[in-house]
Amino acid sequence: MTADPSGATTAAGSKPAVPAEPVRRAGVAVVVVNHNTRDDLLTCLGTLRDAGADKVVAVDSGSSDGSLDAVAAAFPEVTRVALANVGFGQAANAGVAVTSSPAVVLANADTRFPPGSAAAMGAYLAAHPDVGAMGPMVRFPDGRLQMSARAFPSIGQAVGHALVGLWHPANRWTRAYRLTDWDHASERDVDWLSGCCIAVNRTAFDAVGGFDPAYFMFVEDVDLCDRLGKAGWRVVFAPVAEVVHAIGGSVSRRRFRMVVEHARSLDRFFARRYATGPRRLVRPLIRLGLAGWVVAAMAWSVLRGQTHAHG
Repeated sequence: MTADPSGATTAAGSKPAVPAEPVRRAGVAVVVVNHNTRDDLLTCLGTLRDAGADKVVAVDSGSSDGSLDAVAAAFPEVTRVALANVGFGQAANAGVAVTSSPAVVLANADTRFPPGSAAAMGAYLAAHPDVGAMGPMVRFPDGRLQMSARAFPSIGQAVGHALVGLWHPANRWTRAYRLTDWDHASERDVDWLSGCCIAVNRTAFDAVGGFDPAYFMFVEDVDLCDRLGKAGWRVVFAPVAEVVHAIGGSVSRRRFRMVVEHARSLDRFFARRYATGPRRLVRPLIRLGLAGWVVAAMAWSVLRGQTHAHG
């Protein structure tokens, strides 16, 4: 037997064992955006204590319900950012700006994180450096699957979804747009992911300029994923983690205004996507279709007693 310089003994002629490097967990921060949903925010932050995040940031967008004071009292470890009511995208950008982790999970206040879920998303992005954004499996509180990963619809699919989807969501155009014929049990590259909970590669997010602040609410997630894809980054649904999303929050109290805001955001997105070439000729038809969708969505909301707009 011989001794190596560290003092460990080894068999003659053999190499000393190399100590295994400690397993390093991929760094991940979580940014939660809130607007007048204090109770939801507190519940969300409570679930994040065991989710494996290195840092948690609560960004408040113009609340009047004492949300950040409540956070300071219950979760002093959470970084707080107070803003005017600037909308989800700009608030999320401000939250990302106060983090330094290579992966950032962006979420609404009405999400719930099982233990280890944030860490799993960060680890996935660390293992797949070509992925600019990934989305976890998202469920309603009753366990039903939310269609959080979707396709960019063709003009025909968009028209079919807008005209029929409100009262017959199982139609073929809506199924194609929402990817409902896929069981969501496997990883898949997709066109876009719901901003209710999306994990972004910090390098990719910064490279495309983050969320476009011109979107006040709705479609900012579609626009971000579109720009990531055009810049060469993958957008992936990966059920390595699961979160719960209640849906509702601040939107449910102003459903008619939110329908209009949704249509305005869609109009902005389509204006960019169909800005050049022959496709620009369909812009008037798209705007007419959006106006018809607003009327139909409001009427359907009243008839059904619904509390939130549907995309």
